[in-house]
Amino acid sequence: MIRRDSRPDDIHYGYYNGLGGKLEPDEDVVSGLRREIREESALQCETVELAGTINWPGFGRGGENWFGFLFRIPRWSGTPLTSNDEGSLHWVPVADVLTGKLPMWESDRHFLPLIFAADPKIFHGVMPFSNGKAVSWSVS
Repeated sequence: MIRRDSRPDDIHYGYYNGLGGKLEPDEDVVSGLRREIREESALQCETVELAGTINWPGFGRGGENWFGFLFRIPRWSGTPLTSNDEGSLHWVPVADVLTGKLPMWESDRHFLPLIFAADPKIFHGVMPFSNGKAVSWSVS
């Protein structure tokens, strides 16, 4: 995970997040995932699995709507960096992610159990935000 601790003006400052980012205009979702993981950690994604999608209306700093694809990466190669321009990188036990031991967006606790379930199913969620807080969560 990345601890976003490099830029105090970062909307995610101080929080732990999974790696990822925005797509380039010429990329499909999996190509963008592979590029972002490589750029942020120096790891190569050998296998990727779609975990789900989430629509985050109103999440952005100016109330922009965000739509995200969430993946599991069961196989990778390479030696990870210790940090990047966004923050420090950490291997974190899944139990620490699921039990609230890390500073994270409180709203992440709704979908992280779906990603790390023993028998995961692809999910599609909607999590509207208002004034920097999730106001509801629905999933199918």
